[in-house]
Amino acid sequence: MISLKQLRYFDSVVRLKHFGKAAEHCSVTQPALSMQIQELEKTLGVQLIERSRGGIILTEAGRDVARRAARMLGDARDIVDSARRQANLLSGPLHLGVIPSIAPYVLPALLPLVRDKFPDLDLHLRETQTHTLVDELLDGALDLLLLALPVESPEVETAKLFDDRFLLAMPKSRQLSNRIRATPKLLEHDRLLLLEEGHCLRDQALSFCNLRRVDNIDTFGASNLSTIVQMVANGLGMTLLPELSIKLECRHDDIKLMRFTDPQPRRTVGLAWRKSSPRKRHFVEFGKLITAATSGQMLASEAV
Repeated sequence: MISLKQLRYFDSVVRLKHFGKAAEHCSVTQPALSMQIQELEKTLGVQLIERSRGGIILTEAGRDVARRAARMLGDARDIVDSARRQANLLSGPLHLGVIPSIAPYVLPALLPLVRDKFPDLDLHLRETQTHTLVDELLDGALDLLLLALPVESPEVETAKLFDDRFLLAMPKSRQLSNRIRATPKLLEHDRLLLLEEGHCLRDQALSFCNLRRVDNIDTFGASNLSTIVQMVANGLGMTLLPELSIKLECRHDDIKLMRFTDPQPRRTVGLAWRKSSPRKRHFVEFGKLITAATSGQMLASEAV
């Protein structure tokens, strides 16, 4: 019979790709960890790991077991969470994943609120692109995601927090009447600067403005909005900025912002968690904190 301890040891080796590091992570000796994994292989009747000069290589069976083990360990953590936190709202560890086009605009205001209202919450943050966050959520490495909806997975439950409208940002030197509202046509004859491939904000901007076939799109390999904004300020093109980012990215008076004609393009910002998680009540409460933390950014943009 396999044990959760064996699966935890195997999962650590898979994640860290090194027996020594996995043993240290699990607070056991390397021989003890290796023995447990050998027992796991013996019980299952298949080889899970090949050793090589470069580290470890999972066999085909090993890859399948790794996926299943990660899910089982996540479910086990959910059981523990359910037992420990029925009475205590938002306490203990919470692993939160946030996409890069949201993290720098929400976390500075959110973290002090979390510290003041839920001092017993041990918050762990992970910032990366949507597809990686969803994979790590399903694998049990993360508990909750803050990202742009929708999330296409039958195993994930979501909750909308707010709509985040897009504005057109251009160099301040560009001569246009303040009364003009932006349209997709305005972008057809100028260079459009967007984040690199893989960022959902890039795909949303292109989709909302029907610009998938435009040839003058340039990503420059940029992975954050601050770089894009500096390029716009120096006359290298235009970009679409989410309303959430305006207070931080436009604090210097070197770019011009325009709202789009109605219906204004927007993204929906929300939370996502595993449907199997017992902490939905906690996540909804956490969402209220996020909404409170972001209200200042959204109100500030109304003057644009």
